Amino acid sequence: MAAGAGARPGLRWPRALAEPLSAAQLRRLEEHRYCAAGVSLLEPPLQVYWTWLLRWVPLWVAPNSITLLGLAVNLFTTLALISYCPTATEEAPYWTYLLCALGLFIYQSLDAIDGKQARRTNSCSPLGELFDHGCDSLSTVFMAVGASIAVRLGTHPDWLFFCSFIGMFMFYCAHWQTYVSGVLRFGKVDVTEIQIALVMVFVFSTFGGATMWDYTIPILEIKLKIFPVLGVVGGAIFSCSNYFHVILHGGVGKNGSTIAGTSVLSPGLHIGIIIILAIMIYKKSATNVFEKHPCLYTLMFGCVFAKVSQKLVIAHMTKSELYLQDTVFFGPGLLFLDQYFNNFIDEYVVLWIAMVISSFDMMMYFSALCLQISRHLHLNIFKTSYHEAPEQVHKHID
Repeated sequence: MAAGAGARPGLRWPRALAEPLSAAQLRRLEEHRYCAAGVSLLEPPLQVYWTWLLRWVPLWVAPNSITLLGLAVNLFTTLALISYCPTATEEAPYWTYLLCALGLFIYQSLDAIDGKQARRTNSCSPLGELFDHGCDSLSTVFMAVGASIAVRLGTHPDWLFFCSFIGMFMFYCAHWQTYVSGVLRFGKVDVTEIQIALVMVFVFSTFGGATMWDYTIPILEIKLKIFPVLGVVGGAIFSCSNYFHVILHGGVGKNGSTIAGTSVLSPGLHIGIIIILAIMIYKKSATNVFEKHPCLYTLMFGCVFAKVSQKLVIAHMTKSELYLQDTVFFGPGLLFLDQYFNNFIDEYVVLWIAMVISSFDMMMYFSALCLQISRHLHLNIFKTSYHEAPEQVHKHID
């Protein structure tokens, strides 16, 4: 008995990895209902296309399978581009840009119909919402990296850094304001418009080559690539002003707090640490690690961002406090410590180690989260729960 009693505390750590949510959080998750508001400019016309596309999807296809397929396509096409342009300064074959344009469009299409498929097959659940947002958090990173490569932003490292990380920041802010208000709000210019704009950037690079963005406009004496950058800056200012208006004034908890009763500013610590660490390591690197390996650098921090975003989403869905302590910060911490000790180990080697640690940590957490919720709700992640007769399908589509 003594040996058994002494062994129990040692099981808490692996159990926490396998079951990230407490029993109380799981009970609150059962009560969660998805709530969204707002329609962007391009959504109404695209709804016609999405509804048509949905008719070609068999009823037995699970919504989460559609989500995962879209993510896989986007990751594959972007990784193909990264393999040719690891520093975002190279000129890739034209077909890689076209592949990224198609990949992003396919991702957007599948991301738009997974929810429709869930409603069509009576498969709506908190698990589906979490899975969708979790995949989106990772896809956001790859979209930013791919678009930066397409306009050769590696020639301007500061611009590249800004455009690579601002997408993560805006995605986080969108869910930050959801955590505060309980409603996921879409603006007139939102993710749909951004994705279409990025598709157009890839198409331009397909036919004009990435070097077209280095063309200097006469009289103005500015390069063509400044326009996508200005578009990103303008979009960030517009979106973030709306997000922070809700964050500062839209709290629905006690005394204007979040839905979990916590401070509306508390989630800012997580994204703030990521951005501050990324900037410090970038600026203080003696080997110019970001300039030499911008894609790997961004993807490593992107994995950290993805896990923190997933934790924010689940905190909203379970009305729970968002804790700052997290093992996913080990990766950036290694880079920071290596710089503190005057690059005792080659920064490129440490960057790869940090990438492996951060990506593994993020994937293990997300997998454990989905598996625990699926067991609790008695759901199969990749199986539809459709039980109606085929002739009843049209009432869900029309």
